[in-house]
Amino acid sequence: MSPNPPEPFSPVSLGPVTLRNRVIKAATSEGRSPHGLVTDDLIAFHRAFADGGVGMTTVAYCCVSPQGASAPGQIVMNEAALPGLRRLTESVHEGGAAISAQLGHAGVVAPKKLTGVTAVAPSRFVNPTSFAYCRQITRDEIRSVTAQFAAAAQIAVDAGFDAVELHFGHLYLPSSFLSPLINRRKDDYGGSIDNRSRFVREIAARVRDTVGGRIAVIAKLDMDDGLPGSIWIDEALRTAALLDADGALDALELTQGSSVYKPMYLFRGDVPVREFATVMPPAMRPAVRLVGKQTMGVCPYQDLYMLDAARQFVPVMRNTKLVLLGGITERSHIETGLREGFDFVAMGRALLREPDLVNRIRSDPSTRSRCTHNNKCMVTVFGRTHCVLDPDQRYGGVSPVQQRGELLA
Repeated sequence: MSPNPPEPFSPVSLGPVTLRNRVIKAATSEGRSPHGLVTDDLIAFHRAFADGGVGMTTVAYCCVSPQGASAPGQIVMNEAALPGLRRLTESVHEGGAAISAQLGHAGVVAPKKLTGVTAVAPSRFVNPTSFAYCRQITRDEIRSVTAQFAAAAQIAVDAGFDAVELHFGHLYLPSSFLSPLINRRKDDYGGSIDNRSRFVREIAARVRDTVGGRIAVIAKLDMDDGLPGSIWIDEALRTAALLDADGALDALELTQGSSVYKPMYLFRGDVPVREFATVMPPAMRPAVRLVGKQTMGVCPYQDLYMLDAARQFVPVMRNTKLVLLGGITERSHIETGLREGFDFVAMGRALLREPDLVNRIRSDPSTRSRCTHNNKCMVTVFGRTHCVLDPDQRYGGVSPVQQRGELLA
């Protein structure tokens, strides 16, 4: 515990970028780019967080290739997306905030119905949620995906982003290499945790070589994924230490859970089974209602729910700043994170409910979030992500229906 924690709302350096404060809007699926391109609606979504006082907002899950998509409507980081991305970054900058692009390849959770190709994994694998078969990725394809991350980062530079966030969590492709359950390779990308960390280290190094000192480079890393026999804190600490020693990252955002197994381990709180059933194909709805809670997992919410795990990483980092995520909704939570040795905090669902929450906390430290952690916002990602308790969003926007429901049919 630091006896003199930094002031939450004073300017702070993140690599080559200066943020106006230490609060980052965490990546949350937006559902506002139905054709894979930036829309006015997406710009307004992130501009609201900028106007609301965050230091930086994060554009969620920008694909490094079409084959790396996890859902319809995700932006692919290529030349076609550049004009819209430039409008987005310019608007956020006008609002006084920085902006980051989260870069990812879905790997085991890339649906064949969407991508047109069989999903890839470190080793042959069957997704326990979708029962989809994933083939083993080749070494040539590993090099290709590494190059795709670098090319996507260059697009981010060209578009005016201040940072990129490399998605090394939630058992997407880079994260799945870290899992001893999914990664059963016999080459130098499998076996020991040092070998299983090779892919994420190569991605981080290649991205840093590409962007140099022009923008910040962040990685989002699983501390544990909730899948028995998979990623846990002991090996995640080693991966973090290796990334830290490489010096390619400016910050590490710590997360938990996966997109493969019991997603409530990431979100915590109420399980919106009835709402999920309504967006599933009719034939699947009875099963969702019957076993949805067991499939999604029951994980009670508590404030700062990732802190106990995340504090293990503080003494490991020498060169890399740390971002605390999970159950941060008020000023006391922010101050606790900074006292514990974290450099930044990231907020997600609370800002969906109140995009101006940071400004309100800054002006009145006693401000309490209106987020109830009912998690019904999770279901809105099937259409247009929003807080269901916000009438302007719920009734003024596009209804959350079909895109992914049709994919699952």
